Amino acid sequence: QVRLTESGGGSVQTGGSLTLSCAYSGYAYPKSCMGWFRQVPGKKREGVAGLARDGKARYTISVEGRFTVSEDAATDTIYLHMNDLRAEDTGRYYCAKRIIALTDHCQGYWWANIMEGDYFGQGTPVTVSS
Repeated sequence: QVRLTESGGGSVQTGGSLTLSCAYSGYAYPKSCMGWFRQVPGKKREGVAGLARDGKARYTISVEGRFTVSEDAATDTIYLHMNDLRAEDTGRYYCAKRIIALTDHCQGYWWANIMEGDYFGQGTPVTVSS
């Protein structure tokens, strides 16, 4: 069983910052990929960022340089540090976990598409206003 719990969302003004947290609990799968998605009403859920096999994060171009993903392996928690927030960053942010085989790797942009079997939390809302 996989349980992902996001927190840290809220309302901020343009240029502000927020840090989202995602705590994982459940079976300790030997290999998985972790990342962040967001969704706005009427649109598909889209990938924002994810951690790759080299330990580095990759980002969608609209947040490059403003968002940073980090993880705390000791507590099974990942974070999304969001700076210089813009109105277009508004949406519901979801933590994601993809279980992969031992022979697979988290490719750089594994989060570019949602695959059957991906796990998501309940999401946390982010509203950016001027």
